[in-house]
Amino acid sequence: MSHSESRRQFLKYLAASPVLAYAQSTRRYAGLGDGLISTPEHALNVFDFESVAESVLPPAHWGYLKTSIDDDATIRRNREGFTHYQLRPRRLIDVRQIDMSTEIFGKTWPTPIVIAPTGSNQAFHPEGELAVARAARVKNHLQMISTVASTPIEDVIEARGEPVWYQLYPRYDWTETMKMVKRAEAAGCPAIALTVDNTMGSNRETVRRFAKLDERDCAVCHTEERKSPMHEGLNIPERNDYSRSVDWEFVRRLRDATSMKVLIKGIVRGDDAELAVGDGVDGIVVSNHGARAVATDRSTIECLPEIVSAVRGRILVLVDSGFRRGTDLFKALALGADAVCIGRPYLWGLASFGQPGVEAVLELLRAELELVMRQAGTTSIDQIDPTYIVAKH
Repeated sequence: MSHSESRRQFLKYLAASPVLAYAQSTRRYAGLGDGLISTPEHALNVFDFESVAESVLPPAHWGYLKTSIDDDATIRRNREGFTHYQLRPRRLIDVRQIDMSTEIFGKTWPTPIVIAPTGSNQAFHPEGELAVARAARVKNHLQMISTVASTPIEDVIEARGEPVWYQLYPRYDWTETMKMVKRAEAAGCPAIALTVDNTMGSNRETVRRFAKLDERDCAVCHTEERKSPMHEGLNIPERNDYSRSVDWEFVRRLRDATSMKVLIKGIVRGDDAELAVGDGVDGIVVSNHGARAVATDRSTIECLPEIVSAVRGRILVLVDSGFRRGTDLFKALALGADAVCIGRPYLWGLASFGQPGVEAVLELLRAELELVMRQAGTTSIDQIDPTYIVAKH
C-alpha cells in the first residue's frame, strides 16, 4: 500500500471513530461548534475570546493585535513572569463579604481593574472605542483612551457617561502636542498618561508576517490623509512623528502646563521612578507596552517590586502588560500596585462580540479576582499585601 493510500485509510478510520464522534458532540453540547465559543456567555476565561478574535479578524489586523517585538520573546515573558511568584493564602477567615473597591485620585471604583489605552479599536470592531466605553459604563471601570484612538475623545466620554483618562504620545512640536493636551483637558479628562516607552520605534516582525497573508487592499484605509481623530486640525504628519527628544524637562513642562493629573507610562526602573516622584509626577504606569516597545525579555510583574520600593507610597502605581487571570491581578496588588490595567483581553472580546464581549471579559476577570481573594483570605483590596505572596527561587 502506498503512503498516500495508507494516509487515506487512516483518516477514514478516524472519521468513523466513536471517540471523534463523542468529541464533536461534546463541543456541540457546550455551544462550541467548531471549537470556538459562539456567545460571550460560553467563555470560561478570557483566552476563549482570543481564538474567536483570530478567526474573525483580517490577518493584518490580527497580526497587529498579536505582535510583540523581534521573536515575540518578551510577550511570552510577560506571562511567564507570573510563575515566579506564588500565593500564600490565609485560612479560617470569614470571606462571605468581599469588597474590591479601590480609590484612585480620590474617586472610588468598584474594582482595581482599569481599561488600558489601546489604539485603532475600529480595526477590531466597527464600533471601536464606543463599544469599549459602553462596556466600561455598564461595568463601571476606569477607562483610558489612546492618542491614536479611532474615535474622538468627546464621543468616547459621551458613551462612557463620564470623563476618561487620556494617554499621550508627544510630538516633536510642543505647540501641536499642547493642542492635544488642551483638547483632552477641555473634554474633562482628569488625568493624562505620558507614554515614554514607544517613541523610538520597534521591530514588530509578527505583524509584518501576518500582513503578507492579507489579500485586502490595505491602502484603502491606511492613507496619508487619514488621521487619528486626536490629530485633526494639527499641523503634523500622521506617521513617525512621535518625539524622540522627550526628557525630564519635557515632563516638568507638561506638569506645569496642565491641570490634569500627570502619570508617566512605561517606567520599569526604580531610579526612574525616583526621578518621577522628585519631578512632581502624580503616578506611574509600570509597562512594557504589552511587550510591543523594547525586547527586554523582562516582564512587568518582575519590574513592579523595584518601582514600588522606590515610590514608597508617595504616588500612584499602576501596572499593565500580560494580565490575563485573577491570580495575575492578585499578585500585582500583593506586590504593591494600586490598580491593574488590561489591554489585549478586552480587545479579544471586542473583536469577538463587540460590547457584550468586552463586558464578558471584564466580568470574568472580576469574578476570578473575587475568587482568589476568598481563597487567600482577603476580604478587601487593602488587605492584599506582600505577606500573601512569595518569590519562587
